Parts: sequence; structure tokens; C-alpha cells
Amino acid sequence: MFRSLAAALAIAWVACLVPASAAPAPLLERNLFFRNPQKLAPAVSPDGRRVAYLAPAGTGTFGIWVRTIGLDDPKLIASDPGSPISGFLWQGDSRHVLYLRTTGSSAHVVVVNASTGQARDLTPDPSVRANIEDVDPALPGTILVSTNARDKSLLDVYRLDVERGGMVLDTRNPGNVTEWFPDNAMFVRGAIARDRDGSSVIEVRDNALAPWRTLVTFGPDDGFTDPIAFSADDRSLYVIDSKDSNAAQLVRYDLATGKAQPLASDPYYDVTAAFVDPRTHALAAAAFERERVAWTALDPQYGPDLAALGRAHAGDIEIDSASADGKVWIVAFNSDDAPKSYYVYDRTTRSATFLFVANPELSGLSLAKMQPIAFQARDGLTLRGYITLPVGVAPHALPTVLLVHGGPWARDSWGYNGLAQWLANRGYAVLQVNFRGSTGYGRAFEATGDKQWAGAMRTDLLDAREWSIKAGYTDPARVAIMGASYGGYATLAALAFDPGSFACGVDVSGMSDLGALLAAVSKQSDTLRASYGIRMGFDATFLKSQSPLFIADRISAPLLVGQGANDQRVPLHETDRLVATLRTRKIPVVYVVFPDEAHGFAHPENNRRFNVLVEDFLGHNLGGRVERAHVGDTLDPYLR
Repeated sequence: MFRSLAAALAIAWVACLVPASAAPAPLLERNLFFRNPQKLAPAVSPDGRRVAYLAPAGTGTFGIWVRTIGLDDPKLIASDPGSPISGFLWQGDSRHVLYLRTTGSSAHVVVVNASTGQARDLTPDPSVRANIEDVDPALPGTILVSTNARDKSLLDVYRLDVERGGMVLDTRNPGNVTEWFPDNAMFVRGAIARDRDGSSVIEVRDNALAPWRTLVTFGPDDGFTDPIAFSADDRSLYVIDSKDSNAAQLVRYDLATGKAQPLASDPYYDVTAAFVDPRTHALAAAAFERERVAWTALDPQYGPDLAALGRAHAGDIEIDSASADGKVWIVAFNSDDAPKSYYVYDRTTRSATFLFVANPELSGLSLAKMQPIAFQARDGLTLRGYITLPVGVAPHALPTVLLVHGGPWARDSWGYNGLAQWLANRGYAVLQVNFRGSTGYGRAFEATGDKQWAGAMRTDLLDAREWSIKAGYTDPARVAIMGASYGGYATLAALAFDPGSFACGVDVSGMSDLGALLAAVSKQSDTLRASYGIRMGFDATFLKSQSPLFIADRISAPLLVGQGANDQRVPLHETDRLVATLRTRKIPVVYVVFPDEAHGFAHPENNRRFNVLVEDFLGHNLGGRVERAHVGDTLDPYLR
């Protein structure tokens, strides 16, 4: 009774926030929510004077632009229509920028003058795949690159002279190393080696000529491992990992003894990032992602900086880059109802100056707030997530979309979400839950999802639905479930195992046969097979019992299915069989197959067309608002 009363009071209080004369937010153009950012990935030069960033280059792809901090003097220095630029690094001299040019299976390191735009290919061999490993302002004429020049299946590290172009083998890959880590003197002294069973080790050496030795071993259940940096004296290694702890923590490993010293931890939430001062090489701060991202100063002198950033903007903080002396930072602020904003932060004056927003077309629009939520699953486990409610509409008995994240070893986070904003603008409450098996809440929480794809992971989603209904937000007769990849599987599983719980479903690249999924990932690598099998199960009979394909005849709700013809994880014939079963039973199914897609939709025009269909499908089944289709939105050639 008391829970019901509390829920009713909460609904009444939230409803009071909506003026009686309020009207729904204007219907915004659908494509606004999914357009590429106009500016992104800004990075300050080592000397702190300029910032480089990605922005459209007039060729339909991103190019690298440079501008002087404090001036409005943007200049395009690099663009490559045949090889879209997705990232870059400042060279240590502050005069050049490095990026990768990809051509087929090869990748080349290109250096470009930040003033003139003159470019040179530093790894011109057309058969080689290269990657940038390290740059250092203390050695501005040298970079470390990794290439497969010696062995096409392995990446060795080379020391490259930028001016002369000479490249010398620095560190040979023994055959199992996937990542390299240079110390503060730019010598490769750390590596991650992975085994076929999903385990991994961090290997280190005392100098460039010393033999490698194992620092720490991680089992398949020890979670992810993310080496951050060497300590200032190069005698320790900072790593984010969850070995011997529930949640990922920031740890210092003594290189001589292997002893681990936790530096930042939370019993329930993972450390997700750390900031190292580029001048002193000291750990400055660490970030935890709870309901929102929260930073904590590990060195007291950085506490005032975090406080100043908190006063500058209400969004979650992301420290993206810093000058070589550590005095100038580029900081991003993530908001739920606005595009990402970038600022230049001056540590000397502790002032933040606006740089630009990622997508200015979203600024000033009537976007919705994303509210953190928490509730108990039927077995008492606490689940967390978010609800996004339409602007200008009383938050009561709303049509609702349960939006399920992919992975499933991932999580939903607070911040701008184009899908959630689009659906909220159409009048839907958007419910996102980090069901068991999701990451970010510690190993114990993730492990509760083991072998529970059609079990407790599925009922967590049903419990989220029930929570929203009892809270008064959701009309029980108008709830859809929607997702891609694992979210698509969850959609199919909900409709098959729990017919009648949802009014309709939208599935994109959803797995319907878990045995076939395990076979598909096994072809990619033994490591993938091990990790999937541990979480999903190995037994063929059990996997079949968890697969919607074999009980598809139980589905009764309308379904929209999107599929890529080249999907290796969800073969086309598998989805064809699912759809055929439903159509035999006269269940309404809209089936779209894109011939140029694989797992998920990578081409913007395909996403645009499919979203038109999603909006129409949800409007028909739930009653939300629908924007008319535009010229070029037709899906006729792709409907089956």
C-alpha cells in the first residue's frame, strides 16, 4: 500500500511540473537526431597554442582542421575522400599532425604540416598495415609505429624518424601480443598477450634489451584489462582492472615485485577513465560511471580544477587532451538534453572557455531529460537504468518503448542519446535498463547474467516494464520492445517466451539461434568462443532451449525485422526461416534486408530509410506521432 501511495505521489509531483496549458514539443525532423557531428575529437597541440579537430571537408567525409586557441581562424589541413579520416594525433613538435590512411587491407601513417597542409606517407609500402603507437614532445622527431611488415598476421613495433623517414625494428612480436605500452622515455616495456581460452597476461621488461617476464595474469573471468601509463619513475604500471575485486579499480603494479596497490575503487561501480598529468606523469584523477560520470582527484592539487569544471557546465566531464606542460586541457561536457560541448580549460586561471558543440543543429531544441532509475527485479537484485519522458506531456499512461542495449556486455549511460530523443519527441516514454549481464556494475552483477539470455536477463526486462507501469508512466497496452544485436535477440525472446507482454517489437540483426551464434564467433577466434561460451553456455541442447527461432510459432505480436544480407553472426537464412514461420501463422511481419550491410547498419542512408519505417510501425501499433516520409525514403527495393 505504501509503495502504491509513494508511486502515486511521485506521479502527481512530476505532473505538476507540466503546466496545464503545456503542449507537446514541436515535431522535430527525424534526421536531426542521427546526423553526424559537425565538429568532434578536438585535441590541443603540445605547446598549448592550437587545437586540431575533425569536421566535414566538403567531400562528404571528415577532414582535419586546425585553429588557434582564442581565434576564429579554422583551416583545413587534411582530407581524403578515398579514405575517411577517423582520428589523428599531434606530433610532439606541435607543427605536424599524424593520421592513418586506409586502403583495402593496408593502413599508412601520414604526417601533415599543420600550417601548410603538406603531407607525406611515412609507411608507403602498399602491402603493410601500420598503426601509431606513441608520440612524445620530449622526442618530437621520433614516433613509434607498429606494422605487419615482417609477418602479415602480427604487429611489430618500429622506431621511425619523421624527418628522414627511416624505420628500424624496435620490438618483435613473439606471436601473441595484441597491445604495446611504451614507458616515459619512449621505450616499449609493456605488452598484453592473450591466450585462446580468454585469459591474458601483462608482460614487462626492465629495459629495451632485457627479457620479457609476466607481471600479472588475468583469467577469463577477471574482466577487462586496461593499462593506462607508467608511473613517473617508470618503476610501476597503472592499470584499470578487476582482478581480485568486484568492480574495476585503478591499480599500481610494482614492476619489480608485481605487488598491486589499489589507488581508486568503488565496491559496485567500475573505474572507467584516468587522467595522467602529461608534464609530471603523475596520476591526477579517476572517473567512475555510476548513474552519471563522477571524477575524483587522486592528487589534491587537481581538486580545485575538477570543482572549476563542475561550475563551468552541468554536463558530465570528459578530459580529452592536454598540452605538454599540463596547463591547457580540452574538456568535453556530455548532457542529456543538448549536444556535446567542448571547452578549453586553462589551469593557470582555472577558467573554461567555450570552443564549440558537436552538433549545433541540436542546440536550443526541445529535447527531453534522461532520468536515472532504480528498482528491484523479481529475485531482489537491484537494477538501474534511465527513463526519458516526452517534453510537454503529462508523464502518465504513455506509450512506451523498452529500448534494449546490444552486447549484451555493455551498458546504457546517461547523456545525449539520439534514439531516445527521437522516440521521446514522437510521444513515447523511453525505458532503458541495465539488465544483469550489463557491464559497469562489477563482476558479480555481470556474472548473474551467465547462461541467462532467455532466463533472468529476459525477466529483468519484463520487470522494468512492470516497474514503469506501476510508477504510472506506462500504458500497459502500449509497450514496444526494440533493439539491435543482443537487443534484437531480447526483442525476439520477449515476444516468443512471453507472448502478450508487448504490443509489438523491432528487431535489428537479432540472433535467433544461439548455437549458430556460438559457431559463428568460433570461426573468428578461439578467444571469442571462450568468452561467449562462458557467458552464454556451450551445451547445444541448452542453447537451443534459449533460442527464439525454435519457438517462433509462439510469437503473436507484430514484428519489424531489419537484416544485413552479409551478416556473419546472424546469417540471412536464419532470419528468413524465422520470418517464414511467422508468416505461415499469419503474424504481421515487416521484413527489410539491405544487400550492402552486415551486422547492424553502417550506411547512413540505410539507417535513415529504416528509421522512417520504425516510426511508421510504432505509430501504427502504439499511436505515437509520425513524420511524413520524404523523397528518397522509400524501402520498396529492400522489403521482402
